[in-house]
Amino acid sequence: MKQILVAVLLFMGFAAQADEAELEGFIINNTITRSGQEFYRKFSERLNDAGTLDFNLTVKERPSARWGVLIWVEFENAPVYRQFLQPNVSDMEDTAYAAADFVLEQINRRKIEALFEDNTDLAKDEL
Repeated sequence: MKQILVAVLLFMGFAAQADEAELEGFIINNTITRSGQEFYRKFSERLNDAGTLDFNLTVKERPSARWGVLIWVEFENAPVYRQFLQPNVSDMEDTAYAAADFVLEQINRRKIEALFEDNTDLAKDEL
């Protein structure tokens, strides 16, 4: 009986550690068009050149025949960048590099703001 109890406690300890471990540094690609793929490639190239990422991002798009391609980047399930792009792939590098710089700036700003938030009375999901 003691061996089973010890095994259960050890398993619970490992399970708790596994829940705490998070993978970071991913840029997830949810684009489908050629323009979206090119934006993602240049965007992630710029972010990887900036250094090691300690957060995850998702690049998403919604194509539109009228407006072009709506592309947005999410950080912690909240959009931090959003723009309509024309299907012209030739000038995508400048747009993607500017977007990557803007996203890095916004994430750093959010991290600094989080340090000054007074949320000692509320849980994270109650805000």
